[in-house]
Order: sequence, then structure tokens, then C-alpha cells
Amino acid sequence: MKHLLLLAVLFFYVDSHAQSNFEPLDVFQLEYAGNPQISPDGNQVIYRRTGFDIMEDKSKGDLWIINKDGSGHRKLTNKEGNQNNATWSPDGKKIIFTTGTDQGSEIYLYWLASGSLARLTQLESSPSNLSWSPDGKHIAFAMKVSSKPPVIAKMPEKPKGAKWAKSPRITDRLKHEADGAGYLKPGFRHIFTISEEGGTPRKITTGDFNHGGNLNWGTNGSIIYFSANRNEDWEYDFRNSEIYSVNTNTLNIEQLTNSPGPDSNPQVSPDGTKISFLGFVDKVQAYQVRALHVMDVDGSNKIKVSENLDRSISNAVWDSNSRGFYIQYNDLGLTKIAHLNLNGSVKPICEDVGGTSLGRPYASGSFSVSDKGDIAYTQSKPDRPADLAMTSKRGGSKTLTLLNEDLLAHRSLGKVEEIWYKSSVDGLDIQGYLVYPPGYDASKKYPFLIENHGGPILNYGPHFAAEIQLYAAAGYVVFYPNPRGSTSYGEAFGNLLYNNYPGEDYNDVMDGLDVAIAKGIADPEQLYVTGGSAGGIMTAWIIGKNDRFKAAVVAKPVMNWISKTLVADNYYGYANSRYPGQPWENFEGYWNFSPLSLVGNVETPTMVMVGMNDLRTPPSEAKQLYHALKLRKIETVLVEIPEASHGIAARPSNLITKVAHTLAWFEKFRAGDKK
Repeated sequence: MKHLLLLAVLFFYVDSHAQSNFEPLDVFQLEYAGNPQISPDGNQVIYRRTGFDIMEDKSKGDLWIINKDGSGHRKLTNKEGNQNNATWSPDGKKIIFTTGTDQGSEIYLYWLASGSLARLTQLESSPSNLSWSPDGKHIAFAMKVSSKPPVIAKMPEKPKGAKWAKSPRITDRLKHEADGAGYLKPGFRHIFTISEEGGTPRKITTGDFNHGGNLNWGTNGSIIYFSANRNEDWEYDFRNSEIYSVNTNTLNIEQLTNSPGPDSNPQVSPDGTKISFLGFVDKVQAYQVRALHVMDVDGSNKIKVSENLDRSISNAVWDSNSRGFYIQYNDLGLTKIAHLNLNGSVKPICEDVGGTSLGRPYASGSFSVSDKGDIAYTQSKPDRPADLAMTSKRGGSKTLTLLNEDLLAHRSLGKVEEIWYKSSVDGLDIQGYLVYPPGYDASKKYPFLIENHGGPILNYGPHFAAEIQLYAAAGYVVFYPNPRGSTSYGEAFGNLLYNNYPGEDYNDVMDGLDVAIAKGIADPEQLYVTGGSAGGIMTAWIIGKNDRFKAAVVAKPVMNWISKTLVADNYYGYANSRYPGQPWENFEGYWNFSPLSLVGNVETPTMVMVGMNDLRTPPSEAKQLYHALKLRKIETVLVEIPEASHGIAARPSNLITKVAHTLAWFEKFRAGDKK
């Protein structure tokens, strides 16, 4: 109760007179639809309905089922626990899914007609990538199999009852930790099969390699296709993966692709003659478009189907006649579903996919297709998180759920508006979005807040975002741009940051600000800036380049590319794709793009924020900025969020904490602006 009262006091300034505005505690009431799986006949859809537990401060998800006309909406089972990975049997009569336990996840089988439920497994770790065999008698899945860590020294036996220090953690692996997961226990992912009646899982892959990706059965039911990197130097060849097949009878593994770069997502055509996969030939650069390829089932006759689509495809599903695909991709800030023929022609179907990234307006979402071509997808709207919707190749969408209507129908939300402008550097068209405070009056002046996206190889779109709406509810006009380097504008646009980051993306952001000022939307005397991760880098770069902002909040930044590159969980992935060479080979290059090189110019009051468990942009990076500003006697404060990884907003209370401290810092420097 005291915690709730504190939040209420902290956010009183958000809107003390209109309780219909979006409020911090509303975050806990949000829900969204995810991972829609349509039945083979297209009559029903199962999806994961995710919400938040205010007492446990975490997300929770259950499987729900609904008829294609929107009727019969109900929870799939009475079982509690995080449920996910729902997969229909080929005959549409059964469903497998995973449910979380204290030890991990297990596979369950649900019979649609009777409502009966059975647990099929008791596994040593969590299964993923569930896939039915064509006859519905077997299930394939991937799972990590533990291995022993290296032993460097043999310790003497401690006396009985002695309280010695814990044993050291020893690793000799290139990748040994991951942000959000922490230390990765030794082991390799393998593929297993199990009978639909349960029993003992059978491991069908061998070797010290990681196998997985989506698993796809051949039409004869004896071959499973998957992606992996089984090269001898796989650990250092980390960008590469190939398509393989494994015979479930002989356990023979065959390699079907062989090109530098990531090949993944194999899918056998309905007629059984071809395999599609996603990938690209690695040119070792900042951004590369993931294309759709097709080959014969033996790996021959490879062709690039999406040659004419300069967009990265995130998912592709064969149509029932094996003549084309339903694909998902980002285009100009929107996430679209289209039909792609084998001849390369593209027919758009819908452009409102997404809504599953609640904190900030990132591209997201997914879809599935029935045998008849019905499409179930997560529908994004600027004023709502993802709902479940249906469409088809003919186009036209029908929304099946209104998961947040009970809350958001009674809230005044900020209006989202698209804006395009020219880059002052080279005339490129740059896209961004403006979000206005509820009740916006164009005749009045409002504080103007720039929110820079992360990545930087990502994009923002016209999607619902709790953080952005809370800023708007506090009376700020929010501007979030997609400068060069952002995805959804083609490979050349995204690759403009290669050995040039931060570079002219800074100018793209500032050009958007100048356009907003010229239009009378932004008050040049009330400018504020923030962003996280790559957005934190951009924010730190901005305040090192100019003094136009009254205050800044730099969240989870990289300040020093030399130190970051060698301490982050993905330390091995930057050389040559971001900057030429390793840091010790290109010291000046790495340093010149480090925001710390500009810290001597900073005069802007700056809050620095970071999760204390962040392994992607470790706290040491944020502290370099904070310590430098303290030594220079620039007004600053360091906010360290306990138990938070790089995704600070993964827990609802941390999302609220992030926004609360950002607004509190800005409010401190707004005193003279308030009329």
C-alpha cells in the first residue's frame, strides 16, 4: 500500500485534474495477443493472451481459443502457469503447448473434442520449436543438453561442516553469458522426438553443436529440417548457419546449404518438392536484408525469390498450392503481410501487424495461415496493444478481440501522427512520429521531448507504447524519429551507419526537431531528449554536439566503444560489421565514434540510467558518463535499477520507474517554463 501511495504522489503532476488520462498503474492492466495459431481448417485460432501480475510484478500468459467469427472466446484449459508455443495437430483435433514450471517448461497435449489434458514430458530443460509429424503420431522439439564445465584445478576436500566460499565459475566458451539470462550453463541444443502418447524422448542429433530454429518435417514423416552451424570453427563463425536434414530412422544428418551467412527457417512445400528458407550471403556490414530462398528438397536449384523486395523478411509460410508464400516484413515504419509468388511479385494484404512491444513503439507481431488461406495475426493500432485479427489473400481485416477496451476506452490517449522531412545532409527522406498530449491545443506551447530508438538497426512505428503515452499524459509533445540506420527503408539506408555510427543519423534527428520548430509544434525554449541503448548513445551524442536541450536522460548507453566491445555479452560481434578491425587494431576509429570523446562539451543537465544486471551495455558504460560529468561539475544523477537487465522495462514496475525518473528529472528543469 505504501508503494502505491508513493507512486500516486510521484505521478500527481502527470495530470491532477483529468483522471481519464493514461496513468502509471494502468500499465499493469494492459494485455496483448501474441503468437496466433490458426487451425488447419481456419475455423479457430489459439493465441497467447499476455497480461501482468501487479503483486508478482511480471508478465503472465495463458492460451485462449476463439472462433473465426469472434464467438466462443475462452481460455483453452483450466491449467495455470505460463503457457506458450501452441501448435495444432495436422488433423486439427489436438494441440500441443508448453507450460512453465519451477524447473522449466514441459509439453502438454490437449484434445479439443473432450477437453482432456495430458502432460507428455519430464525434461531436464525447457523445450521449444514444437512440431508435429505429418501423420500426427510424433512431436519434434529442441532442448538444451547440459555438459560439464572445464576443470582447471582440483581442490582439497573441505572439512565436514566447513563454510568455504562457493566454487569458481569456469568457462572457456566464446559466448558464455547473455543479457536477461545471465551466465549460460555449458551445453548444446539438440533435437528430440517423442510419441504423441508420451514416453521417453529420443535424441536424434549428435555432436557439440547447437541445433534448432523452427523444425519442419518432410512430407514422408521421416525427415526433419532444421538450421544449425555444424562447421568445425562454428564458435567463431557465429554469423553463419546452414539448413540441414536429419533422418529420424537412421539419424543421418545432411547439409543442404553452404554459403557464408545465416540460413534459417526451413519449410517444406505442401507438395513436398521444395524447401524455402530465409537468409543472406554475409557481406560483413552493419545491416543486411534477410531474403527468401527456395531449393529442391535435396538442396539443389537454389533461387532467391524475394530479389525485387528490398526489405527484410521475418517470416514466410507456403501457400496451399506451393506456388507462393505469405510473408511478413517491415516497410516504412509499418509491419506488413503480403503474398509473394515464386516469380517474385508481391501483393500486399495488410499493414497493421504488431502491438506486442508495449514499452516503446517497436515493430513486432506475428501471423499464421490455415490450409484455406485464412490468416490470423496480431493487429497493431496507435491507441491499443495487439488484438487478434483475421484477414486473407483478398485483403480486408476483421478484429476478433478487444482486450483493452475495458481500460483504454476510458482513457484519453495521445494522438500519433506520421511526419516526413528531408535530411539536411543529403536530401534523404526521413520518417518520424509525433505524439500529442491529450487535449492538445495548437495555440499553446508545450515541452517537446525527443525519444530516440534503440538498435540502431531497428525501427519505431505507429504502435501503442506505454512509455510514450505516459510522456504525452505528462503534457509533452513526443517526437520519435527513424533516422538513417533504421530498418524498413532498405539495405542501403540501414547500412549508412557502417563505420559511421553515430554519424549523420544525428543530423536526421536534429532536422526533425527543426521541422517541428518551424511548424510551431516544438517550443525551442522547452526541449528535452532521452533514449535507451542505441537511443542512449544518440542522446549522449546529441548533448555532446549541442546545448539546445534543457535536460537529458541517457539510458543504458554505450559511452566507450573500446570498453563496451570487450565487456558486453555480445563482445565478439562488433569488429568489422560495425567498425573495421578489433579495438586494439583501430583504437582511433572506435574512440572517434564513442560519445565519451565529446563529454568535455556537455553542458546539459543529464540523468544517467542503467539496469544493474545489464550485460549488453554494462553499468560500467553508464558510470563513465556519470563520473565524467561529476568531475566536470555538470548537474547529473545516476539511477541504477536493481535486478534489471538491458530490457529495463521487462518488469512493469521498472517501466514505471524508468518513466517516473525521466519525467521527474525533466520537471526539475521545467520550473521556469510552466505558465
